[in-house]
Amino acid sequence: MKRYVVDTSVVIEKIVTKLAKENKIEGDILIPNAVVSELEGQANRGQEIGFIGLEEIQEIRKFEKLTIHFVGNRPTDHQIKYAKSGEIDSYIRELARENDAILITGDKVQAESGKAFGIEVIYIERKPAKSKLTIEEFFDDQTMSLHLVANCYPYGKKGKPGDWKLTKLSDKKISAAEMEEIEKEILEKARVDEETFMEISRKSMTVVQYRNYRIVSVKPPVADDHEITVVKPLIKLNLEDYKLEEKLLNRVKEKARGIIIAGEPGSGKSTFAQALTEEYLKLGRVIKTVESPRDLVLPPEITQYSKNYASSETIHDILFLSRPDNVLFDEMRDTPDFNLYVDLRLGGSECMGVIHSASPIDAVQRFITRMEVGMIPSVVDTILFIEKGTVKAALGLGMVVKTPSGMTEADLARPVVEVRDFVTGKLTHEIYSYGEQTVIIPVTEEAKVSGLKGLAEKEVKRYLGKYVSECEVEFLSDNRVAIYVPENEIARLIGTKGKTIMEVEEKLGISIDVRELEVEKNSIQFDISEDKTHVRLYVDPGLTVDLFIDEKFVTTAIASKKGEIKISKQSQLGRDLLKAMNSNKKIELRA
Repeated sequence: MKRYVVDTSVVIEKIVTKLAKENKIEGDILIPNAVVSELEGQANRGQEIGFIGLEEIQEIRKFEKLTIHFVGNRPTDHQIKYAKSGEIDSYIRELARENDAILITGDKVQAESGKAFGIEVIYIERKPAKSKLTIEEFFDDQTMSLHLVANCYPYGKKGKPGDWKLTKLSDKKISAAEMEEIEKEILEKARVDEETFMEISRKSMTVVQYRNYRIVSVKPPVADDHEITVVKPLIKLNLEDYKLEEKLLNRVKEKARGIIIAGEPGSGKSTFAQALTEEYLKLGRVIKTVESPRDLVLPPEITQYSKNYASSETIHDILFLSRPDNVLFDEMRDTPDFNLYVDLRLGGSECMGVIHSASPIDAVQRFITRMEVGMIPSVVDTILFIEKGTVKAALGLGMVVKTPSGMTEADLARPVVEVRDFVTGKLTHEIYSYGEQTVIIPVTEEAKVSGLKGLAEKEVKRYLGKYVSECEVEFLSDNRVAIYVPENEIARLIGTKGKTIMEVEEKLGISIDVRELEVEKNSIQFDISEDKTHVRLYVDPGLTVDLFIDEKFVTTAIASKKGEIKISKQSQLGRDLLKAMNSNKKIELRA
């Protein structure tokens, strides 16, 4: 009976069982304890190849014509330390020579070294890694993801984020053997391709990032059958492609310090995060990303860290020591992820976080259970909600001390986190502590003004018509209102030493805060002339206008019944106006 010594490469590739099935070998299989030790180490680290090798040893025992013997000692610290220099390979060759055995290997160097020492060798040449994987054949420019399950038809999502359809890609089912071959291709590519990373390797589960393909393979017992899911980004956008309003664009470029990019799975969150990250790079900033897996397609100037190869503490130390200008935290899932984001923000780093959520406010909910309410605006100041590949909503967060909406008693005032629509400034939600709970309350117009308050508002407006040309009324509580009036009429309403406003408060029985009414005024046409003593402006009779010189406000004036505004040349205003006329400065009236 012949004897065979096998090395780790042969066991992992399942070559022994393959040769036995082909009746090419029979006899004693000598497995070095160094090989078993290496497989155990890989399995303990959660690597799939370790489990594959241990399963292969179990399969060898099922062949009657093969007898397993474990030989040699476990590797020493010296052999492990210098394994890459060939120490363990040398030990395995020595075992083959001592036992007068045939060495079976898939390692070209090991095979040639064995022959040099006069050892009989069976060299199983590995198939060269395919330049194009089988999974790539299922993709076209419309395919977002591929879904393979053993003994089922292959399916793919075709379309774009938020608008896709699950489509059968072939009329032929994928067999279990074909699934194994596809996975073997992927694992081999991860071993030899510099652009491919084994992000996660556990028993029955692997996650590989092959260029811009994210591949997830799951096998029993984790799944009921072998399945492979492959996701590929279809498009790459620039920040300009999202056509953000200028106010929001300036916010994310210059002022936002803690951005959360939220949305449902497949909505386009990572695509937007990628565009925003590249925009920061164009602005001359140092960018780092924290990902799991590293599936963002970014320029080489941006360093991408993997959470699968380093603990949160290690990444924390790296980021604080390297001091990047911006940190992108892709796919924040569990508490350690949130804790790292919060720690980076409180440490002064500008961060972007990507979160799964069904609505914009749900993104805030993810933080509430993990930190005190008062800290939230310091950590998150901007929330961008992505839907169907577009920025559907933008929220800003800020802290104030006030009586929450719907409460009327002043002694109920407390710190409140206001959530506002960033573009319109409209208050949408309030977050505050109520008893021992933290609550998020939506703020609606109905909550602000009840039917009775609406009638009271009309009465207040009618009475104030005696004093001002126009006003807006906002009830702050049942007995207190804010009155918004034009700036030039505030003094008249308040009166000398506040006499007029006190009379109004006494008459209406409420407290009044007088505030400026912001009225958007438009430029109007006018004629201008001068005589020996005056500069004259002609507009519609009785019209109140604001005078601007080179966009600078000068004064407010009221036209006479003849539509004339008369300004003395001897006054400072008259001299300024003449100087502007002589130097062709822009003179403008707005009403």
